[in-house]
Amino acid sequence: MSVHDAAGGAEPPRPALRRGRRLGVDVGDARIGVASCDPDGILATPVETVPGRDVPAALRRLAQITAEYEPIEVVIGLPRSLNGTEGPAAAKVRAFAQGVAKIISPVPVRLVDERMTTVTAAQGLRASGVRSKKGRSVVDQAAAVIILQSALEAERLSGRAPGESIQSSP
Repeated sequence: MSVHDAAGGAEPPRPALRRGRRLGVDVGDARIGVASCDPDGILATPVETVPGRDVPAALRRLAQITAEYEPIEVVIGLPRSLNGTEGPAAAKVRAFAQGVAKIISPVPVRLVDERMTTVTAAQGLRASGVRSKKGRSVVDQAAAVIILQSALEAERLSGRAPGESIQSSP
């Protein structure tokens, strides 16, 4: 028996999601949140918060996490303003993403729009009783989860890898 929509026609088949674990990364000045998903791309979960002030150390830690989780790609949130333009924060993330791409090559790195993820993560954690002082590192991980979940959903809907590919330059 086929599934029918309200109009009585058959639903179009959903595009297939590429199988494989992915990592989601929320880059901040002080902290970098990292999340992972299961190989079927159903659920993103927090991994850890990496200190972000020492960029070379942060890149090394991300390379270790990548080696441990063996993802098919790493998705990094790109902070855009609400009108879609990119400012200094986006430029910093683009430079950081280049560094990640270089150190984890040949694992692909993609940038995805992350507007409002940290705000959404903080609101969700506050609603569940997590206080902001203690919860800052948890907020970064939760933002990474939201970035990864939205990338998975975008791929599920479009059938294409989400966001924009970052090429590692030699």
